[in-house]
Amino acid sequence: QVQLVESGGGLVQPGESLRLSCAASGRIESIYAMAWYRAGPQRELVASVTSDDITNYDDSVKGRFTISRDYAKNTVSLQMNSLKPEDTAVYYCNALLGAPNAPMGDVWGQGTQVTVSS
Repeated sequence: QVQLVESGGGLVQPGESLRLSCAASGRIESIYAMAWYRAGPQRELVASVTSDDITNYDDSVKGRFTISRDYAKNTVSLQMNSLKPEDTAVYYCNALLGAPNAPMGDVWGQGTQVTVSS
């Protein structure tokens, strides 16, 4: 019903910036929240945004990363500034389906590699 495709990953030096993009297709009206995760012991939540534009961030990225949605283009982006080597990971786009009172599962993208190294 919903498919997600990420793009924008790459290799950058510490202090530089990247912008990740996630394009959604299918029954996008069923999405009530979207988020970015990165690899960890499980998948670590980096940032999320709801359909009414409420955002939250992991403490490790507050002040450096910004999540935003473009409803006209059906995309969610993650602007990553002041990147650190510890930010190196595979980043995954996630969409929550249904509603807070009636969750209906989620959908994951394929992931995009971000490498921060000198």
